[in-house]
Amino acid sequence: PWNPVLQLNPFDRWRIADYGDLSLNPLSIDDTYQRITEQLGEVLHAGARALCVGGDHSILLPILRAVHRRFGPVAFVQFDAHGDTWPGYFGSPHSHGTPVKYAVEEGLIDPGFALQVGLRGQVYSKSDFDFARKHRIGIVTSEEFHERGLAAVVRHLKKFGKRPTYVTLDIDVVDPAFAPGTGTPQVGGLSSHQIISLVRALKGLNLVGADLVEVSPPYDSSEITSLLAANLLYELLCLY
Repeated sequence: PWNPVLQLNPFDRWRIADYGDLSLNPLSIDDTYQRITEQLGEVLHAGARALCVGGDHSILLPILRAVHRRFGPVAFVQFDAHGDTWPGYFGSPHSHGTPVKYAVEEGLIDPGFALQVGLRGQVYSKSDFDFARKHRIGIVTSEEFHERGLAAVVRHLKKFGKRPTYVTLDIDVVDPAFAPGTGTPQVGGLSSHQIISLVRALKGLNLVGADLVEVSPPYDSSEITSLLAANLLYELLCLY
């Protein structure tokens, strides 16, 4: 349980428990969202802080709704290959590619205090980044991170101060060579070492919640994605 880099044992510092699966509705994404917000709200109302595990990144929106009820608008850090600011797919507004857009529009994220790290790869058009620019979402692409390292991220984080901060980690921010078990793999991503270093660099933020999503066991070769995800969840625990 001892983290030799951050110099702490999270299990000595806090009471930590697995709350178990939330009750969802596989036939309705809207009802599922409501259930997530209400059930997670009970956890937060009890004074606990949650580290949520998905599944599909669409769960970010109802999670942030619950966090907003407890803490108001939060600063936001997203490790992801994709911005997740698209308007929807196949006539549905909600999917794993849309939660950040609606979180911003619903006022769940503190304007000017959002950062996306690891974005890369092909998009639909040049205008795909207009939403982020309009809403002052900072972006550090994978290319920029590979060139400049942690300094490119730390300069953004300095302004977060002690604002309540939420962290979402999509495992596809990691290169598929290190994390093949995900539904939307994108080459040119971060290594296992780089993503662990990035998470550790968040130490000192006022973390009020976090999640790790998009691990897909059927796609996982030798369980290396699950192994990385488990270690990242431990590192996230150490940030609280």
